[in-house]
Amino acid sequence: MLLADLVAAHQVLRATRSRKAKVAAVAEVLRTAATGFPGDVPVVTSYLTGALPQRRTGVGWRGLGDLPAPAECTSLEVHQVDAAFAELAEVAGAGSQARRAALVADLFGRATADEQTYLRGLVTGELRQGALDALVVEAVAAAAEVPLAAVRRAAMLAGATPPVAMAALSAGVDGLESFGLEVGRPVRPMLASSAADLDEAMAGFGDEPVAVDWKLDGIRVQIHRDGEVVRVFTRSLDDITARVPEVVETVLALPATRLVLDGEAIALDATGRPRPFQETGARTASRADVASLREAVPLTTYLFDLLHLDGEDLLDLPAQQRFARLAALAPAAALVPRTVTGEVEEVRAVFTDVLAAGHEGVVVKSLSAPYDAGRRGAAWVKVKPRHTLDLVVLAVEWGSGRRQGWLSNIHLGAREGDEFVMLGKTFKGMPDEMLTWQTERFLGLETHRDGHIVHVRPEQVVEIAFDGLQRSTRYPGGMALRFARVLRYRDDKSAAEADTLETVRALAGP
Repeated sequence: MLLADLVAAHQVLRATRSRKAKVAAVAEVLRTAATGFPGDVPVVTSYLTGALPQRRTGVGWRGLGDLPAPAECTSLEVHQVDAAFAELAEVAGAGSQARRAALVADLFGRATADEQTYLRGLVTGELRQGALDALVVEAVAAAAEVPLAAVRRAAMLAGATPPVAMAALSAGVDGLESFGLEVGRPVRPMLASSAADLDEAMAGFGDEPVAVDWKLDGIRVQIHRDGEVVRVFTRSLDDITARVPEVVETVLALPATRLVLDGEAIALDATGRPRPFQETGARTASRADVASLREAVPLTTYLFDLLHLDGEDLLDLPAQQRFARLAALAPAAALVPRTVTGEVEEVRAVFTDVLAAGHEGVVVKSLSAPYDAGRRGAAWVKVKPRHTLDLVVLAVEWGSGRRQGWLSNIHLGAREGDEFVMLGKTFKGMPDEMLTWQTERFLGLETHRDGHIVHVRPEQVVEIAFDGLQRSTRYPGGMALRFARVLRYRDDKSAAEADTLETVRALAGP
């Protein structure tokens, strides 16, 4: 299959906001691939989601800064592109930088201008075509003419959509039924939707009792045990087993031989309060000198769900039964604190206790729901306190992909005397109308440019919501906003009325 076919589909996807039209366009590409180029289906499926199968290639924006002139005619085939990225992913050791540059030049030199733009988006993860995995799953069902529920379940159990697309398009429902829960192969995790407050969260469950779990500020872990072999996966299904020996030891101590568990790993201080999230994140991200890191930043494992136990799959059991089986298996110290109640006031008390203990909030869970992974449904609802700050825009970056031609990523600063100190960036929460407005607004405030960054006079105030603050050496204030997103621009406030760095430090706590 020609890469140009995917580029054409990408342009169709960018041109419409209609989910129905997007699903139809993706389904058509999948049918074409399945009919004429069946071997390309897994790669085509991955590209349609905007991702490379290799995930990491060692190539970033800097490596794409000096590309050769584009080819005049289309010739690149999907399997050739995939082979080139596979080779890039294997480059390592002495001379790797030069070798990687040569491979990039060769690949991009065979691409037309539109194909270069498309490949750049794939490499950087900024294709921005509005075709995320959930939409592609719908398109697989449409292209293969199979039930959507069957595709979703297979993708959950496979942990990925490309092999499921291949099975659906080649063997229909029979192909999908070949996917089952395998101990050692990660499944897509069940996700929680969000509610603005506890009343909204509880309203969705009516008068039925619910489980109210503490939402810990750690990292999600899915743990598989087969005898004495344990594997630990992150929410993104990366294998981090070697980095988290404490998690492995916790699971090996349980009285069972085959398990699949869902939980959290978190670094706590001597008083039992959570250490800053980046310490947990850095600990679980580092492969170097795990023994020393364990000594300095020990991890505690908390479990909240049980998907498999000694040959029995539990995915389809009601949550109440899964939770009971887990409670009978693991000691209380290894379980996420959980309260079962139908009273809103009791939920409020739990929420207060969670925040007082330094954690993020709560997750309200249906007791009757099965484990339904890979998308945010109504069975799990998370509630966190929403923090907001009025900050000043210091600079803006030109967008790419679907945001090409708009000023997008804004640099955020807090006031310190007559100066402003940067705390982070965000491009979240910006509809097209806002992008259009802010492009015009910030070009009018422009002072100078540095590459793709437009520096502006510090005049525009923006209200930012965020989930928390963490220490950071990246920004001058020594702190960074976590999960920042734009709520609105504040034309009713001057920069002199923006929040101060002192206010931000107070929110961060000791």
